[in-house]
Amino acid sequence: MRGPHNIWRLIRTGATFERTGAMHVVLDAFDTPAPLRMAARVLAWPFTFLGERGDPGLPPAVRALQVLGPAYIKFGQILSTRPDVVGEDMAQELRVLQDKLPPFSVEEAKRQVEAELGQPVDEVFSEFSDPVAAASIAQVHRARLRETGEEVAVKVLRPGIERAFRKDIDAFWFAAATIENLSPASRRLHPRDVIAHFEGVVMGELDLRLEAAAASEFAANTVSDSGFQLPRVNWGLSGRRVMVMSWAEGVPLGDNAGLDAAGHDRKALSERVLQLFLNHALRDGFFHADMHQGNLKVAANGDIIAYDFGIMGHIDEYTRRVYAEILFGFIRRDYKRVAEVHFEAGYVPADRDPDEFARALRAVGEPIFGMDATRISMGKLLAYLFEVTERFGMETRTELILLQRTMVVVEGVARSLDPRMNIWKVAQPVVEDYIKQSIGPRAAASDLWKTAMVMARFGPRLPKLVEAALIRQAQPVETVKPGRWRGRVLWGLLGLGVGAAATALVGALV
Repeated sequence: MRGPHNIWRLIRTGATFERTGAMHVVLDAFDTPAPLRMAARVLAWPFTFLGERGDPGLPPAVRALQVLGPAYIKFGQILSTRPDVVGEDMAQELRVLQDKLPPFSVEEAKRQVEAELGQPVDEVFSEFSDPVAAASIAQVHRARLRETGEEVAVKVLRPGIERAFRKDIDAFWFAAATIENLSPASRRLHPRDVIAHFEGVVMGELDLRLEAAAASEFAANTVSDSGFQLPRVNWGLSGRRVMVMSWAEGVPLGDNAGLDAAGHDRKALSERVLQLFLNHALRDGFFHADMHQGNLKVAANGDIIAYDFGIMGHIDEYTRRVYAEILFGFIRRDYKRVAEVHFEAGYVPADRDPDEFARALRAVGEPIFGMDATRISMGKLLAYLFEVTERFGMETRTELILLQRTMVVVEGVARSLDPRMNIWKVAQPVVEDYIKQSIGPRAAASDLWKTAMVMARFGPRLPKLVEAALIRQAQPVETVKPGRWRGRVLWGLLGLGVGAAATALVGALV
């Protein structure tokens, strides 16, 4: 229920941050301006007694996020990949939220597995370990199949996780609606659309059958990718609350000391993880959208292994081309073209000045080029980008939220491996290759062929579709001018002609 009762939940959130000491730590990490810092402390302080204490053995920010629940833990996981935003110390502290949360008992896990599979655990597995990783939504056990002896990972949802997420999301809905009502200027950011997007992602993550399907599709797309592996799904032992996959053996990507001891090249790994993400996003339009260190390992042969496919991103071909052109423009420092792409895609209102927007983009991009990556303040860069979007009335694009968020996470992962990595230089070959394949004469011919195929399929239905459209749009006969009727008839005949031509073309070529 998304009513005012959620005020209580939001008050307790602020109170918990204050009581655990996280409020001060977080405000410092984000270099919050003094007036906003004071307002946050003053508003939260009177309600401190309502806050949760959490585990006093944990650092303040981790303590607060963990006790507040899974949705807040998700937020902490993202921040853990951004030492350049929150600082190295806090990023390291938050990393425990990726896969080192308090587990539930192995007995409870076995009960869920038995309920899902319809047979005793001992009949399916000859070995079933205590939890080896516990995250916000599920935990993983290492097991061995009795029939084949294969070592597998068994993922089991946390008991009551659906209800816990629902409580948090309801509070977020209320907060988004309140923000929109109290601050009309915030509506361009579409807070409610953002929460709707987040809700859709989370609800999909709570059904492990969907995760298994995503893993299968991702594996088919990336089968030829060099230096990249995925575990195999065991469909016969997977269901809504349980999923079984082959065991992924390797060094966690967040363990720099372990990677060095194993002789892996961290610089090469940092470049590969970023290029893999860009390839999956641009080439396939289907990418792993939760690529933090807790979901990545490095195999003995140096391959990157990805797992946990609960959050996957999808972007259509047109959006991929727009995104690639924007990246390519930044790489070439062609800010005028970057501005034009934003206007062509409708990301910036048409009444704004393209030249002024290009200059604002130059102020964002120029500090990056020719500068040591360790000297770039990503926090300040993101803050300035937000100012630019506000000044030019850019609205939040919900279809790009997951892409943008994952880009931030992946860059953070890459820089944790090699702090001197330059994102633009590493991205350039991947983006250039995609541009060559998707923009130009060959791509135009491919687009025409696809259009012709669509028109051919709908050719027999075009007369009825045109007639139905004319009836819906038509005014009463006595009030419609003859010229307007002639125009509508001409457009209808043109549509029929195009459909017939497309049908003939496809028939001739097939």
